[in-house]
Amino acid sequence: MAKLVLSGVTKHFGSTVAVADLGLTVGDGEFLVLLGPTGAGKTTTLRLVAGLEQPDAGSVRLAGRDVTRELPAARDTAFVFQQYSLYPHLTVYDNLAFPLRSPARRESEEWIRARVGEIARLLHIEDKLSNRATQLSGGQMQRVAIGRALVRRPSIYLMDEPLSSLDAKLRAELRVELKRIQRELGTTILYVTHDQTEAMTMATHIGVLEAGRLVQIGTPREIYADPVNAYVAARLGSPAINLVPRSVCPDVVAPPDTATIGVRTEHLRIRKSANGNATGRVKWIEHLGDQNHLHVMIAETLVVTLCDRNAGLAVGDAVDIVVTAPLFFAASGERLRLQ
Repeated sequence: MAKLVLSGVTKHFGSTVAVADLGLTVGDGEFLVLLGPTGAGKTTTLRLVAGLEQPDAGSVRLAGRDVTRELPAARDTAFVFQQYSLYPHLTVYDNLAFPLRSPARRESEEWIRARVGEIARLLHIEDKLSNRATQLSGGQMQRVAIGRALVRRPSIYLMDEPLSSLDAKLRAELRVELKRIQRELGTTILYVTHDQTEAMTMATHIGVLEAGRLVQIGTPREIYADPVNAYVAARLGSPAINLVPRSVCPDVVAPPDTATIGVRTEHLRIRKSANGNATGRVKWIEHLGDQNHLHVMIAETLVVTLCDRNAGLAVGDAVDIVVTAPLFFAASGERLRLQ
């Protein structure tokens, strides 16, 4: 494995700026996730690293080597796409072995057999090696697609939302599997997603992209607890952070230029009003089993928080609300801090 360094990388498609002056380092053995909505530049970044696109400016260095103008085949990367991209007429074994049989590698069949068996065991598909790809479930096909990248030992693995087409249960299973494999193999992975759960559960570091620009990079805890602006704050958290006008929380001590206050669900304390001076009213309750999502109207603003299912609250109840550990943002969205 090797370190990846992007320096001042910019990519235009016509008048659209897909990636703007991107500087990013992925350390050896790191699992770095690029997080952002559609159009943030995530996939373009992967394609620039793989050599499938050429940057208009900047450089791509891999393992200390400038690969900016090198062909994809010369870059020593492995790409896992969003769709399975398997050869339907081949068995699982032959799909996994395919990258190792290219003329550029010329590995022996004995070595290929050992390597395919090793990866199949890691992915728990060793009993499917004789099946054709068309005989597999969606989760099994995605395991094969991931395995086809893992059989090689490239400098870096590039993964473009490989779990997004799976159902929720399979996504949860493969998140755990992928992180386990990354730890066991010590691989370097650059992974892109719009799914905050994938980012929080798998990443050693998260880079948040907005309109092709890297807004913030840090550990999942740093990104969640200490966002640099409202955009980053809104990327992580379920339910999402409540971004409310300053006027909704008049009793909260805030910096002078505060326009918006951010309150995560765990920082809202809500109880049924006992004295008639309620600050909000329950509008809706989503029952989730062990917890409920509580939707509360404060004046004309809706906030959402979690509450215990035995809290004794019902739609229409007047409630008192206490805010703890709020975040403060200027009108521009930039983070403000109390002095």
